[in-house]
Amino acid sequence: MKAIRFHEFGTVEVLRFEDVLKPAFGPNEVLVQLKAAALNHLDIWVRSGSRERNIPLPHIPGSDGAGIIAEVGSAVDFLKVGDRVLISPGISCGHCEMCLGGTDNLCRAYHVLGTKEDGTYAEFVKLPADNVLPIPEGLDFNQAAAIPLVFLTAWHMLVGVVKIKPGETVLVHGGGSGVGSAGIQIAKLFGAHVIITAGSDEKLNKAKELGADEGINYKEKDFVEEVKQITSKRGVDIVFEHTGGEIFEKSIPTLAKGGRLVTCGSTDNYLAKVDIRYVFAKHLTIFGSFMGTKREMIEVLKFFRKGIGCRQLQPVMDSVFPLERAAEAHKRMEERKNFGKIVLSI
Repeated sequence: MKAIRFHEFGTVEVLRFEDVLKPAFGPNEVLVQLKAAALNHLDIWVRSGSRERNIPLPHIPGSDGAGIIAEVGSAVDFLKVGDRVLISPGISCGHCEMCLGGTDNLCRAYHVLGTKEDGTYAEFVKLPADNVLPIPEGLDFNQAAAIPLVFLTAWHMLVGVVKIKPGETVLVHGGGSGVGSAGIQIAKLFGAHVIITAGSDEKLNKAKELGADEGINYKEKDFVEEVKQITSKRGVDIVFEHTGGEIFEKSIPTLAKGGRLVTCGSTDNYLAKVDIRYVFAKHLTIFGSFMGTKREMIEVLKFFRKGIGCRQLQPVMDSVFPLERAAEAHKRMEERKNFGKIVLSI
């Protein structure tokens, strides 16, 4: 099969389009013939080796994907060849206390597809049968591949962790990113007033088309002062954060009394200072959030079903590249040119 692999960690130049063996699979696994794979910032970290170097090389990156069941293991009786599926990218042991209790994302063995084993930048990928789900009717493979990781992450952050309520005000950082564009839609689904930050007016306008109520160009204005002005100094109820560093630090003062900050990553800087006076004096809560559960993946997919005339949630597509141009796709993401998801067509 054809695949994108890297034989050493490094810049986009290490990505190679080459022939590799089709993966063998076990009795509880399936082989998926991939039609599309979507990029995540995680793919850049995996390729560069900046977060994880305990990866057998050469390695095929990629966590998100969609395609057709090509073969099923002997113990799999709920899937059949030809089923159209998307990938639920969180892999866990399936039998520990956390997995059996429904919080599989807290399993000690939990990891994201493409970080320990070969991922989705290929014509075929093997997976535990529990990690594929039917594609909502009416979505093509590119759209389906753009859903899982970011919408699962955003759903867990807003619904599972901070328990968003109708009428609350939410500050979504990086509204042009995949997880940011998902966060905007989910917050609006729950009746929130959404303020977003982005690095260009073009991205702000696109975010407003998704439902954002207010936009702040963080390259031109201090988002802390802008939030104060927008909320009449009250602050926001929820900060949706995935950047880290200075953005994390400056977000604490934007919270209203009793406010919650939830973070799922640090695409800029791992380290941040926190003025503890704000935390105790305003009764703030800081939450960490990592991916989400399989149950939540099933739950969020319900909102991609076509209802009366439209879907309640929509995959946000930035651009589509053929698989062999994965290096160009990575470069576009690294330069933060994308709004929404970049997809590789296979």
